[in-house]
Amino acid sequence: MSDQWPDYELIDFGEGRKLERFGGWVLDRPAPSAVGLKKAKPQRWKEATATFIGERAAAGHWQPAPERWTMRSEQLKVPLEPDAAFELLLEPLPSGQLGVFPEQRVCWQWIARTMRLRNQPPTSPDLARSGLRVLNLFAYTGGSTLAAAAGGAEVVHVDAAKSVVARARENAAASVLDDRPIRWIVEDALKFCRREVNRGNRYDAVILDPPTYGHGPKGEEWNIKRDLLPLLELCGELTEHRPKFVLLTCHTPGIGPAELSAYLSEGIFGHCGQPPKTGELYLETADGRRLPSGVYARWPG
Repeated sequence: MSDQWPDYELIDFGEGRKLERFGGWVLDRPAPSAVGLKKAKPQRWKEATATFIGERAAAGHWQPAPERWTMRSEQLKVPLEPDAAFELLLEPLPSGQLGVFPEQRVCWQWIARTMRLRNQPPTSPDLARSGLRVLNLFAYTGGSTLAAAAGGAEVVHVDAAKSVVARARENAAASVLDDRPIRWIVEDALKFCRREVNRGNRYDAVILDPPTYGHGPKGEEWNIKRDLLPLLELCGELTEHRPKFVLLTCHTPGIGPAELSAYLSEGIFGHCGQPPKTGELYLETADGRRLPSGVYARWPG
């Protein structure tokens, strides 16, 4: 990320951890992609105002515990419609997470730009109706949902974790977007999409950020290498294989841009369709060091 973000900075990373500034807090927390890398600025780590103690995704604690704070989309440089904005509430969690993945900012920017283009005066009957119906799966705390909703979309927000959906609804309320047409669903993604296909429901666009492994609210098991393609095939049916846009992000070792493109092409477009644009997600220090943070495939580019 080359442009500056006033309320966020990746200061350094290495030895399995990253040092970041969120507002006035400088946080030292785990970063699996930094395993085996050396710290470039070891002296800067003394600036940490809070450190996460424990393994990522396991019970741990912050010492001391940072307070809650808020980021607005103006700080995120998300180009929304005039007078539209959204806020994300950040809070230290026992998993070492904060309720936001900073590398997703480029995705929110892309969603907002795509919504702007779709909201231009229509050039064909296909685009004549106002707003798009967007399905956001593994939607977490709602950054992508709010970027789409602020741009005029009707959004169905699906995540298996009740607490995460509750936080997303808080973010919508803080953003004064809780009156927008957003449905909040606590459900297993595969199960929900199968039901939507059976109901005959259809969507204009799909956003997905699947984990490597996970569990639905009733213990349903998710394994990305087994379940991603069947899910994308369902998304193909839900969009009638003619989506207005698709965004798929992934953070699984062994799945790179080429593999993600193949998944998306086979599941939604077919191999004869136009290939999606792919690339890497990363965080970048002021001196240009990049910390890998996943990959993306999106259409149109």
